[in-house]
Amino acid sequence: MDPDFLNAFTQPSTLDRFLTEDVIAKGEKRKLIKPTSRNSPKLEELKLFLIEWINRTLKEEHIVVKSLEEDLYDGLVLHHLLENLGSLKLDVDKIALTEKKQRQKLSVIMEAVAKCLQLEESQLKWSVESILAKDLLSTLHLLVAIAKHFKPNLALPPNVQVETITIEITSTGLKTSNAVEYITENKENVEAQSNDAFDELFSCAPDKLDAVKKALLQFVDKHVGKLGLNVRDIESQFSDGVILLLLTGQLEGYFLNLRNFFLTPASTTEMLHNVNLALDLLAEGGLLNFPVNSEDIVNGDTKAIMRVLYCLYSKYGTKEA
Repeated sequence: MDPDFLNAFTQPSTLDRFLTEDVIAKGEKRKLIKPTSRNSPKLEELKLFLIEWINRTLKEEHIVVKSLEEDLYDGLVLHHLLENLGSLKLDVDKIALTEKKQRQKLSVIMEAVAKCLQLEESQLKWSVESILAKDLLSTLHLLVAIAKHFKPNLALPPNVQVETITIEITSTGLKTSNAVEYITENKENVEAQSNDAFDELFSCAPDKLDAVKKALLQFVDKHVGKLGLNVRDIESQFSDGVILLLLTGQLEGYFLNLRNFFLTPASTTEMLHNVNLALDLLAEGGLLNFPVNSEDIVNGDTKAIMRVLYCLYSKYGTKEA
């Protein structure tokens, strides 16, 4: 037996679940995320991002998702999500209580998704059975595909990858193989496609950088100053997402309920929540047409912050000049 198989499943609960008859049958092949990858910060960021995006999208339906595996497997949330995003009317009951009904419901949903995304069966990274089995990898691939199709400007966290193990039970025993699989686009590829004026500014015209930074700060300070705030530093004052949210809300006319974000974030998770909400508002308003890693904003990446601020400046700042 491949030693990586046992090493990958060091947690007793995971091994016990795998060994039950319902997990994998003879001749079946399953791909799973290794336990060593399930708690990676990048994966957790993506899961949190998707949960918050779904909850914002379905807020009016009073649907709250807390776990991607536990809350999506029966098709209810996916049904509402597709109807909301794509105005799709699916010929299936909203609520399916039995496994048979849930399988039928998921079949209709998967068929609709494949048709919308124009994907052949061989291109799908999910299936009715894997979603019904609460398979995290399949669920993530499905949600990312839906998000990219219906919300192409949604700033999904890039470069999310996991270590996987593919397991197959053959007539001679267990056959396994290991791989690294990307769930969202490789950041290097994304960045290569998103070269813009700021790349040239940082690499070719650093002497002009301070002038551009000063103009952006003055623009921001003029508007959030009405709220009694002063902005003097790009790297530190935008990392928690609060000023970016208030600025976006004021310029775009959004009413920001204090219950929807953290006015005084006390952790990185709360800061990421604020930044993701701001980026989502910018994307929905048509101002953000390139991918942004929210983690870069939280980490005070000057170029990332300036790019986002320029989205607002290009629409509102030029009118003031």
